[in-house]
Amino acid sequence: MSESVQKHREGSPRRVGFAVITVSTSRFRELEKSGHAVDESGDLILGALSRSGHHVAFRVLVSDDEARIADAIGNALNRADVDAIITCGGTGIGSQDVSIETATHFFRKELPGFGELLRRLSFDEIKSASLLTRATAGVSKEGKIIFCLPGSPHAAKLALNEIIIPEIGHIVKSARGT
Repeated sequence: MSESVQKHREGSPRRVGFAVITVSTSRFRELEKSGHAVDESGDLILGALSRSGHHVAFRVLVSDDEARIADAIGNALNRADVDAIITCGGTGIGSQDVSIETATHFFRKELPGFGELLRRLSFDEIKSASLLTRATAGVSKEGKIIFCLPGSPHAAKLALNEIIIPEIGHIVKSARGT
């Protein structure tokens, strides 16, 4: 790691508060019907963040609906204990995939490198199918980070282990302007 990157990382928070928003109509229907839903990607995200010393302050499962996604993101942005938000699901190109359209309304600044890097890392494993995700990230007007991940557990794990967890303190520090 370069000396410049090390200097920029100095003073970065070691523990970050997260909100995790899983976007899945099928899982949401399962939750409404039985009171329980299997959320493998959400569980994976929660576990990875907890193991790395971070705190998940808010977690919710919503359907692929712009109003529900916007409400969940808005609720997370209004929490003092949330520094970063991860949405999981709804990043594809299907007509029901509206996570990106919804989340980007909250962006003050986009972080295009996040999606570019995730697609590049995915390419090593799934080749050209990696172009089907519109994963992105941005900074909200509140200075909080919003990551939009694909719904697959493998993609979530890749994004967390290779990008988000190693860099989150530095990203939060930069977004705060400190």
